[in-house]
Amino acid sequence: MFLLDEPLSNLDAKLRASARSELKRFQQTVLTTTIYVTHDQVEAMGMGDRIAVIDHGKLRQIGTPAEIYDDPADEFVASFLGTPPMNLIQRDGGSLGFRPEHFLPKELLNGAALTELAFRVDRMEYLGSERILYGAIDGFAAKREVTAKLPAHVPLTGIRAGEWHPFAVRETELRFFGRDGQRTKGTHG
Repeated sequence: MFLLDEPLSNLDAKLRASARSELKRFQQTVLTTTIYVTHDQVEAMGMGDRIAVIDHGKLRQIGTPAEIYDDPADEFVASFLGTPPMNLIQRDGGSLGFRPEHFLPKELLNGAALTELAFRVDRMEYLGSERILYGAIDGFAAKREVTAKLPAHVPLTGIRAGEWHPFAVRETELRFFGRDGQRTKGTHG
């Protein structure tokens, strides 16, 4: 067994990506169990077959990268993974969560059961391959600024900073958390 404790933390971004690839290839070649400790979620998601999310010595969730990202066990895990992290808005004594990439202008989502939310865009960032929109949702308190993540090729027709726009999330992409922050399986948090 190999134990690697933040082996890439002091490398620049380009070298880090290259070293990550080499480490993954080496581990697959030697077929040896490797425990890799990192605070970098990209490293964990990209290198791990299984991830254990630990907060102050407490195991919050263990699973595949897809399980951890798509079905977080609690609000800590939901907000730890993802850039930007999962949106969490207060609802029915708990929280309603959805990933920024699932929160889209309503006109882009058709043919599915939707939850529509009026979104006031306060600012926009163009990052080359994507745009991040930051703002607030009408009628709901959020744990932090609400974000939407759109591919850069999606036109922002009629969407301007300071204005409200109908956004929506497919109901299958909603996650509900109870008062204690733990994930619930129901539809009312």
